[in-house]
Amino acid sequence: MDIDRYISEAVSRSVEALYGPLGEEPLQIQKTRKEFEGDYTLVVFPLLRRSRKSPEATATEIGEYLAAHTPDIAAFNVVKGFLNLSLSASFWGARFEEIASDADYGQAPATGRNIMIEYSSPNTNKPLHLGHIRNNLLGYSVAQILKANGHHVIKVNLVNDRGIHICKSMLAWKLYGNGETPASSGMKGDHLVGKYYVEFDRHYKEQVRELVAAGRSEEEAKHEAPLMREAQEMLRKWEAKDPEVYSLWEMMNSWVYEGFDVTYKALGVDFDKVYYESQTYLLGKDIVQKGLDMGIFFRKEDNSVWIDLTADGLDQKLLLRGDGTSVYMTQDLGTAYRRFTDNNLDDMIYVVGNEQNYHFQVLKLVLKKLGYAWSDNITHLSYGMVELPNGKMKSREGTVVDADDLIADMIGTAREMSAELGKLDGCSEEEADAISRMVGLGALKYFILKVDPKKTMLFDPRESIDFNGNTGPFIQYTHARIRSVLRKAQEMGISFASAATTSFLPEEIALIKQLSDYPNAVRSAADNFAPSIVAAYAYELAKQYNAYYHDHSILKESDEAVRAMRLRLSEQVARILKQSMRLLGIDVPERM
Repeated sequence: MDIDRYISEAVSRSVEALYGPLGEEPLQIQKTRKEFEGDYTLVVFPLLRRSRKSPEATATEIGEYLAAHTPDIAAFNVVKGFLNLSLSASFWGARFEEIASDADYGQAPATGRNIMIEYSSPNTNKPLHLGHIRNNLLGYSVAQILKANGHHVIKVNLVNDRGIHICKSMLAWKLYGNGETPASSGMKGDHLVGKYYVEFDRHYKEQVRELVAAGRSEEEAKHEAPLMREAQEMLRKWEAKDPEVYSLWEMMNSWVYEGFDVTYKALGVDFDKVYYESQTYLLGKDIVQKGLDMGIFFRKEDNSVWIDLTADGLDQKLLLRGDGTSVYMTQDLGTAYRRFTDNNLDDMIYVVGNEQNYHFQVLKLVLKKLGYAWSDNITHLSYGMVELPNGKMKSREGTVVDADDLIADMIGTAREMSAELGKLDGCSEEEADAISRMVGLGALKYFILKVDPKKTMLFDPRESIDFNGNTGPFIQYTHARIRSVLRKAQEMGISFASAATTSFLPEEIALIKQLSDYPNAVRSAADNFAPSIVAAYAYELAKQYNAYYHDHSILKESDEAVRAMRLRLSEQVARILKQSMRLLGIDVPERM
C-alpha cells in the first residue's frame, strides 16, 4: 500500500463531503513532526475560505469526520491550523504483514527510463586518487538506486586515454625510464605511469626555471621549454598514428588498465561499458565540422575553431586547436552523440566534480545549438571535493591521496579497531580478514555517501570506523547483532516465520513505520541523485532498532507469540538494512 496516497484520498473524501468538490489545488499533507503526536498532518489554512470557520474549528470538523468514516484513523489532535492524524495499531500491523510477505519490497517494477550514468573517468597518466573514490562510490550507488526505482541503467566509464597529459608520461618514460616495466619494478602499472608523469613535471619545471633565468618571461618559458614542445609534437604524431608513438601509447595504457582494474575490484564498483576518448574524438571532429558548415562555429586566424556564447551569458569556447588536435569539448561532443544514438537513451548522467560545472553547461548548450533535442536530457551530477585532516594520509606522489593507499589504510585501521573492541574474538584469521575488509570499505563508503554530493567534505578515516554514531560500522554491527539473535533462535528451535499479533508496543510501531518508509527513501534518493538519503534512512532504522533491543527482551521474552513477533520484526529490520546498504555498495556481515 502507498500510505501517502491512502491518507491523501481519505482526507480528500472527507473534505469534499464537508465542503464540496476540491479544485486542482492539492491538499497540504505531510508527515507529522516528531515533537507532535500523530503520523500525518493536514494543513487546514488553505481550506478556510471553504469552511468559513476558524482554523481550529475546521481542523476539528475534518478530524471528527475522518475518525467516523475511516476505521484506520485511531485518533486526531488539533494544533492551531494543523490536524494531526494517528493511524491504528491494526493498520500498522497490516502494513508489517505486507512488508514481510513481499520479497521485492522497495523494488519498483522494471518499467522505467533508459538511463546511462558515467562515473570514474580517469586519466591514464596517473593512478586513481581520493577524488576518484568519491566519484566511483557516488556513481555506482546512484546507479543501484535508479535500478531499484525500476529504471534500466547502463553504467559506463569514459577513459581519458589521449591528450597532452598522456604524452607527458609517455615522453618521460621514453627519456628517463630505461625500459622499466610493472614486472621489473614490482609497481602497479598505474602507479608506474604516474611516477613518470611526476618525473615529466619535475624536469619541465627545471627547464622553465632555466629559461626564466636566461631572460624569458614565465609565460614564454612555459611555451618554449623543450619538454613541452616534444610532448606537443608527440601528441601530433599520435593523432597521425605514428607507429612508434602509437605502440608506446598502447603498451603504457595497458599497464594502467591492469592497475585500475585492481582498484575497481577493491572498491566493489563495475561498469557495463567502457568508452575511450581515443575512439570518440574523431567523431567529435566531425561534429565540429558540422557546426562550422552550419555557421554555428567559427575559425580564428590561427585556424582554431570556436563558438561564441556571449549572447547566452557565457564566453567564447575553444572546440579545436589551431594545429587540428582535439580538446575535451571535442571528444565530449562525439561521446555524447554516440551514446544517445547507439543506446536509445532517455537520460545521460555525468558524475563529475564541481570544477567542471561550466564545461557541462557549455556542452549542453553547444549540443542544443547543433539541433540535438536530447541535450535537454543530460544531467551533470556535480559533487564537491574530499579533504583529509593534515597528516592523516600520506600520498604516493606528495600531492594527492592515492586510492590504493587509502583502501589499504582503511582495512588496516578497521582490523586494529575491531580487534581492540573485541569484535573479532573467536574469528578465524580468514574471517577476521574478511570482516576487516568489509568494515573498512563499509566505513569509507558510508562516510563519503552520507554527505550530500554537492558539499565539500572532510574525511577522517578513524572517525569513520567508529562503531557508535552515524557510521557504516554501526549499521553493519546492528545487522550482525540481529543475525546473531536469529541464529540463536534457530538453534533453540523457535519458529517465527508466520508470527502475527495485533498488539504492538509504541517502539515496535515506530520500527514498522520506519520500515514502511523505505520505498519513499529509495524514491527520494533517485529523484535527487542523493545516496545520502538512503544512508540517513539506514542510520535511523539501525538507531531505532538498537534502542528497542536495549530496552526489550527478545529471546528471553516469556510470551511465545510476542517473542515470535519480535523475532520476525527483527528479521525484517535486518533485511531492509541489508538492502539499504547494498544500494550504497556496502556489504554487511552475518557475524561480528
